[in-house]
Formats: sequence, structure tokens, C-alpha cells
Amino acid sequence: MALSLNAPVLLLDEPMAGLGAEESMLMKDILLSLKGQYAMLLVEHDMDIVFALADRVTVLVYGHPIFTGTPDEVREHPEVRDAYLGNE
Repeated sequence: MALSLNAPVLLLDEPMAGLGAEESMLMKDILLSLKGQYAMLLVEHDMDIVFALADRVTVLVYGHPIFTGTPDEVREHPEVRDAYLGNE
């Protein structure tokens, strides 16, 4: 609906929720094709999708931001690793 109305911003709240692996990859490809045409705010728990789509990431723990940076900076941040990614 937002695309048909030519919305200037896409607000996406867990668009991968409930999708299988194949559907998630299709959705990722669709969103990648829209990147640069629309501003997007993505709330998502699938970090592989987040890292594939995002230019900037803000990580929340219990609703509070703990770090904002590029996907590479987020991957390496010790507090983010402890909270979400693990240390391996």
C-alpha cells in the first residue's frame, strides 16, 4: 500500500516475522531493490537481514539504545556482541 501511494518513508516492523527462509530471501531482495528510492526504518530481529539492508543500525536492549553505527561497527561492538551476537 505504501508503495502504491508513493510514500516517502517505509516503516517496516519485523517484515520477516512468520516468513520461511525462501520468503525471507525474497523479501530481502524486494527491499534491496527499493533501497535508495525510499527512506526505510526497519525493526527486525534477523540480524543477517539487518546487516544486508541497513546503512546504520541502532541496537536496543530492553528498549534502550546501546550503540549506533554501521553494520561492521555493530558486529564488532563488545556490548552488542554480548547482548545479541555472541562472541564466536
